[in-house]
Amino acid sequence: MPIQALIFDFDGLMVDTETPALQSWQEIYAEYGETLSVDDWAVTLGANRGFDAHAHLVALLRKRDPRLAEEVAAARDNILARRQMRKDVLSARQSLLPGVAELLAEARASGLPCAVASSSSRQWVEGWLQRLNVRSAFAVVVTADDVIATKPAPDLFLTAAQRLNLPPSACLVLEDSPNGIRAARAAGCPVVAIPGAISSQVPLPPADLTLPSLDCINLAQLRSMFG
Repeated sequence: MPIQALIFDFDGLMVDTETPALQSWQEIYAEYGETLSVDDWAVTLGANRGFDAHAHLVALLRKRDPRLAEEVAAARDNILARRQMRKDVLSARQSLLPGVAELLAEARASGLPCAVASSSSRQWVEGWLQRLNVRSAFAVVVTADDVIATKPAPDLFLTAAQRLNLPPSACLVLEDSPNGIRAARAAGCPVVAIPGAISSQVPLPPADLTLPSLDCINLAQLRSMFG
């Protein structure tokens, strides 16, 4: 079926907020003499769930310093607040990733509707879209606040397609994460994988097309490849 819409992931695909998300936790771990690997973190990519970084830190500490582990466990709220503040500071430096603005401009010029489907909160996604001056490029924005289950469940993409009044098979998904690719597949959408700074370090499930960056392809080429 010819592509009639584009559905963009947000974190890691449009803006590299995944690096600040991981780095902010890695800095917390380093304070306590521990490390957080990309492999442990990978389950959260595109999903925003499935891994409790604070609980994992406490478990690591219990193996070598039970007393410190209890102190860290009791300080959960403080640690989470500090981590969020650091993530926000690191994220604020980010801009649109290469090729995103150009693809959105091509879609607008050709009358092809675009949507965002993100496992993050609406406040987070809408705030970024406004800050980057691209909110008007999207006819539909679907976030974790709109569905029962986020990626790798198909709900976000199914909801986006429904709000676009299109079948999922007519919506080309652009994703960077393993969970996002699985969700697009489950929804019945064709999917292009564009691994990000973090997701490029972990195995990705099969996609219909894998690109190193969005700036190495244009909309005409995508439409030719997908219908």
